[in-house]
Amino acid sequence: MKPLPWIVVFVVLFALVPAGGVWGAGISYEKGEPLPGLSLPVPQDPGAKKYLGLSGAGHFTPADVTAPVLLVQIFSMYCPHCQRDAGNVNAFYRLMEEDPGVRGKIRVIGIGAGNSPYEVQVFRETYGVPFPLFSDGNYEMHKKFGEVRTPFYIGLRKDDQGVPRIFFTRVGGIENPREFLDFLIIESGLEVKKP
Repeated sequence: MKPLPWIVVFVVLFALVPAGGVWGAGISYEKGEPLPGLSLPVPQDPGAKKYLGLSGAGHFTPADVTAPVLLVQIFSMYCPHCQRDAGNVNAFYRLMEEDPGVRGKIRVIGIGAGNSPYEVQVFRETYGVPFPLFSDGNYEMHKKFGEVRTPFYIGLRKDDQGVPRIFFTRVGGIENPREFLDFLIIESGLEVKKP
């Protein structure tokens, strides 16, 4: 019996990936569900704290962020895909902040899977990341998300009761920042006034 070519094995394995939801380590989150267990330290940096609409100290959850939409990026400073993605993520952020109809309605945070505070800071400085990044040195958050591959994105939109619910998950980088922003606006149902 001849061995299967690698491309056939890849296609078959890819076809077996479940559609919708976050997958990995047997954990799956579906569209419309809340994202349980995301609790991060309130940033000490006043600019990051203001950006997220937080005050005081301690920890915060997505419900505490003042914007209706929160985009969570799971990255690793050692991930070559995350390194390549950094420029497009920054371009997406700039587009979002420069658009008066969107500014303040979407916030972005990054969580460094397996990265210490020092490693997160090196990533921030190396790639000029303008939004808050958080360390997940012991993989605690990463495990709660199902040990997803990086980069990984989770979009959360607050419902009428203020509960952030998943509207989007995706593994892989941002190819086109403008298309990605338009996609997030449509998928989240965000009402945006055009100039």
